[in-house]
Amino acid sequence: MYKALYLSPMIPSYKVRETVRFFEEIFSFSTLRDEGDYVILIKDNLTVHIQRAGDIGEMSFYLAVDDIDQWWATVEDKLKDLKARPPFDREYGMREAHIIIPDTKTLVFVGQSIL
Repeated sequence: MYKALYLSPMIPSYKVRETVRFFEEIFSFSTLRDEGDYVILIKDNLTVHIQRAGDIGEMSFYLAVDDIDQWWATVEDKLKDLKARPPFDREYGMREAHIIIPDTKTLVFVGQSIL
């Protein structure tokens, strides 16, 4: 069985810099990664992702796991009727799978560090 390491909200923002400043000033988060319209903030091993807002009602979460391929093997058959992308390697050092939660505009990123 895989182990869930943490779950991070991915907050859409119309003004990414102002949202980042809010988390820095009010909650004492610091920047872990900054790609302009996509910023990961960290505090006490917890992360919040701030991203440029898309359509109204969109939301996403990032679930970090210890073994994405093991997790995928246990859920792949359950996802056959859903919109899902199997694990693939990303240029920023993560192996990820993507799943749209049924009846929502919510995207779940499931990932494992490959660095």
